[in-house]
Amino acid sequence: MNTTEMKGNWDQQKGKLKQKFATLTDNDLLFAAGKKEEMFGRLETKLGKTKDELHKIISSL
Repeated sequence: MNTTEMKGNWDQQKGKLKQKFATLTDNDLLFAAGKKEEMFGRLETKLGKTKDELHKIISSL
């Protein structure tokens, strides 16, 4: 999934991620231009998942 695809429906995906992982906050899921890697780093740390695992989870939503 590329950045453009993520941006397009990020609000929907963000809501689904928060339902799946109740510990996530809006701040954890902040997707700002140029900050994609930073966001994935926060998610990796908080959820204990690899970047590849996170991409698969987000793609499956």
